[in-house]
Amino acid sequence: MASAAIVVIGNEILSGKVVDTNSPYLCRELRGLGVDVRRVVVIPDEIDTIAREVRAASDAHDFVFTSGGVGPTHDDLTMDGVAKAFGVAIEVNDAVVARIERAVGEPANASQRKMASLPAGALLIDAGDLWFPVVVIGNVHVFPGIPELLQKKFDSIRSRFQGVPFVLRRVYVRSRESDIADHLNAVLEAYPELMLGSYPRIHESEYHVLLTLESRDADYLERALDALLTRLPAEAVHKVE
Repeated sequence: MASAAIVVIGNEILSGKVVDTNSPYLCRELRGLGVDVRRVVVIPDEIDTIAREVRAASDAHDFVFTSGGVGPTHDDLTMDGVAKAFGVAIEVNDAVVARIERAVGEPANASQRKMASLPAGALLIDAGDLWFPVVVIGNVHVFPGIPELLQKKFDSIRSRFQGVPFVLRRVYVRSRESDIADHLNAVLEAYPELMLGSYPRIHESEYHVLLTLESRDADYLERALDALLTRLPAEAVHKVE
């Protein structure tokens, strides 16, 4: 089972000025591809902190995704941090400079050359119709913080992360969570590999609890679902999806 970590970089996230939507997006997309996200960390724009967290994530997971800190301004330090994590230099990439100059139609200025400063030896992957490529070093994939750009870039390389996806079933229950807890525990004892979530819903009028059942094995999931439905009173089940 492939594992992943997400490193969200930005003082604006930690201060609450900007709400992170990138890590929820990546979690959903990676899960659909069969990659298990094991860790999400939010850190400030500090080279040493970026280097430490990226290195730790890289050592512990199959894939690492960074979000934010990529650009021409003083606080865009992700590339420097990733380079330090792998013990390599930052160098101006001539191919990226050429891409920038083609995009803007004039010679790259100092800020644009900063954007083209990448960890030595980084792999560049074309990102669909976007002029700036996806930068990969080791198992670390560097993404911008702008959600629209991150999503386009991820979508352009999603085939690199294909695993065995999870199958999901949902059961909407009219009973209170406390009334069905014993049934849930019994199902988990019989199906210990099942991922079973129980989520109370306060403002729903037709049901009180949403149950989610997940497994990479569709047959195993269906057997667990049948066992759950057998245990729950028929009148308690509002809907199964």
